[in-house]
Amino acid sequence: MTKTVGIIGGDKRFLFAGDCFLKDKYNVKLFGFSKITSSGDLQICNSLDELSKTDIVIFPVPPVNQYGDINTPFSKEPLKFNSKILKLISGKKIFCPMKEKAVKFCKEFKNIKSYDYFKREDFTLLNAYLTAEGALQIALNSYEGAILDSKILICGFGRIGKCLAKMLRDLKAQVYVSARKATDFAKITMNGYRPLNTEQLKEIRGFDIVFNTVPALIFDENLLKNTDKNTLLVDLASLPGGIDKSAAQSLDIDIIHALALPGKTAPKTAGEIIKNTIVKMLEEDIR
Repeated sequence: MTKTVGIIGGDKRFLFAGDCFLKDKYNVKLFGFSKITSSGDLQICNSLDELSKTDIVIFPVPPVNQYGDINTPFSKEPLKFNSKILKLISGKKIFCPMKEKAVKFCKEFKNIKSYDYFKREDFTLLNAYLTAEGALQIALNSYEGAILDSKILICGFGRIGKCLAKMLRDLKAQVYVSARKATDFAKITMNGYRPLNTEQLKEIRGFDIVFNTVPALIFDENLLKNTDKNTLLVDLASLPGGIDKSAAQSLDIDIIHALALPGKTAPKTAGEIIKNTIVKMLEEDIR
């Protein structure tokens, strides 16, 4: 029996994910995509009641926006995360990343079983690679010099930091990486990068580009006052980010806050990864 997938909101990644499900012989219904005028064989639903005809429900990354509405950048009208939605999806296979963000605005969602594809190690590793690739694309488009022999600092040595450092090293940049743990300092050195202690950053001088991957306030007003104004600052951390935006504005420092890069720079591949991850989870659940 053919399964029907309902995709509620999301950016271009989720349109490509829908295409991938179609190729695998699933039926696909889209909700919150009223701005899309051409969707091929994807069915755009104007009524939420169509959710009752789905077997699998997929929420986007992140599931809600700052106002508590479902994250639907392609919708003409806001889509509320409320008890009606929960009633329509009850009893279905629900895939929702960052569920805690949705629960803040819809307490009842806490009691509904769902699966978080965003926490899967296979997903996060591939997503980190795409994010790093997108960050590199930003650097190539925004920095007026060459990456070759440029002096670049990456704050944070997590999944994204590791991928980005390797890409930049392969392009012959001088790569510095800041971290907090002694084990990370050792790994940074072993990989041929130059380590710095994040907690001891008092000034950022002489760097062409700085990438922040740490979801904590690293670049406060004091550090920004001691940062070269001609340095390209790219914040890859999720909101509120790791750079004090208001302080940067008052100091006339330009920042690129690069959110959801896979959805902007590689939506096709990112959508394929989302679809493949969810299919794996469905197969594992059946077993």
